[in-house]
Amino acid sequence: QVQLVESGGGLVQPGGSLRLSCAASGSIFSFYYMAWYRQAPGKQRDLVALISSGGSTNYGDFVKGRFTISRDSAKNTVYLQMSSLKPEDTAVYYCHAVLRGQNYWGQGTQVTVSA
Repeated sequence: QVQLVESGGGLVQPGGSLRLSCAASGSIFSFYYMAWYRQAPGKQRDLVALISSGGSTNYGDFVKGRFTISRDSAKNTVYLQMSSLKPEDTAVYYCHAVLRGQNYWGQGTQVTVSA
């Protein structure tokens, strides 16, 4: 059973930074890819950033260089470094992974950007 546990969310002022972490129960290299999604109230869940097992990355258009996805294989953890945060970045951020055709989701972590 794959488990993904997110942490690092919280309240931050506009222009501030946060780093989210997603700890996986197995080797992150076994996953086809890992990603961060976000969902604001009343809106669809959108891709924020993705990192493949080979290290390729992809970002949602709204990121525009503000966020960086990375991984630490020794800790089986994927990170999302977010900077220049805006109020519209407020959402629940979810970790997602695909393993052998199965989708796995974390429980989500709330990010609130407000003065």
